[in-house]
Amino acid sequence: MNSITTQIFADDVAGLRGAAEVLSAGGLVAFPTETVYGLGVDARNSDAVAGLYAAKGRPSFNPLIVHVASIEAAEEFVVFDDIARALAQAFWPGALTLVLPLRPDAGISPLVTAGLDTLAVRVPDHPVAYGLMEAFAGPIAAPSANPSGQISATKFAHVQSQMSGRIDGIVDGGDCGVGLESTIIASQPVPTLLRAGGLPAEALEAALGDKLALAGDTAAPSSPGQLASHYAPKGTVRLNATEVEVGETLLGFGAVDAAVNLSPSGDLVEAAANLFDALHQLNALGAEKIAVSPIPDHGLGRAINDRLRRAAAPRSGAAA
Repeated sequence: MNSITTQIFADDVAGLRGAAEVLSAGGLVAFPTETVYGLGVDARNSDAVAGLYAAKGRPSFNPLIVHVASIEAAEEFVVFDDIARALAQAFWPGALTLVLPLRPDAGISPLVTAGLDTLAVRVPDHPVAYGLMEAFAGPIAAPSANPSGQISATKFAHVQSQMSGRIDGIVDGGDCGVGLESTIIASQPVPTLLRAGGLPAEALEAALGDKLALAGDTAAPSSPGQLASHYAPKGTVRLNATEVEVGETLLGFGAVDAAVNLSPSGDLVEAAANLFDALHQLNALGAEKIAVSPIPDHGLGRAINDRLRRAAAPRSGAAA
């Protein structure tokens, strides 16, 4: 695609107003959330959404998350059941996405839903994201602000290096605190975990008083984040490595000697926040073979391992 001039917006009132004007004109603007940087467009504008798919190289069968400012705003586009409403009241704003029935008169572009009769929606917990939504006063469809299938962006510099020349603007809002994409839940027919993420499944299960059902990976996703191969660094990835083989670079966790360490102290919260930046660092090091230390598969470790399994998955010809 032809290179375009990418404008940088400050995270102040004037900058967010300028970014909102770009969205209103059908442009693409990256902005920070508490999870990762999102690449936003007007969710009602099919031409803008098509431009987003093109900028990311994202398959059009992979649906998008719509970001709104409140539960009340979400109700304009989706239908809540009792379970979904309870989860939204408990965890919004925050790193939870709910997949709910789309209202027939919602006005959301069918490209956002990939033709499904459901919509993925969330209320982000970040002052810059909230300020942009307030300035724009509409639904913002926003996948992660990186080329599809590559490493998600958690810092302004990640977005700038990967997306400059592809998009219209970037709001410089610093680093993202959580560092993993949102957890995705469908409430019907039974509460189901569609993607592990920045809100631990254990917290959701405690709120529900029951275990979540699990959804498998698929070539035809029912929500964002379900493609098997995703979040991929340039090198190949080997998981649960207790020793480093010749030619490998170690992505460590805990008290190990590693080229890059997610958390020397073994803190899962720190590891989650550092994961995508660590993969960017391995790319910068030119790591062709990456060994990854074992990571506990509970709490945020579950989401970290989910992302690493997708990073290690065989690459197909189609971008993820």
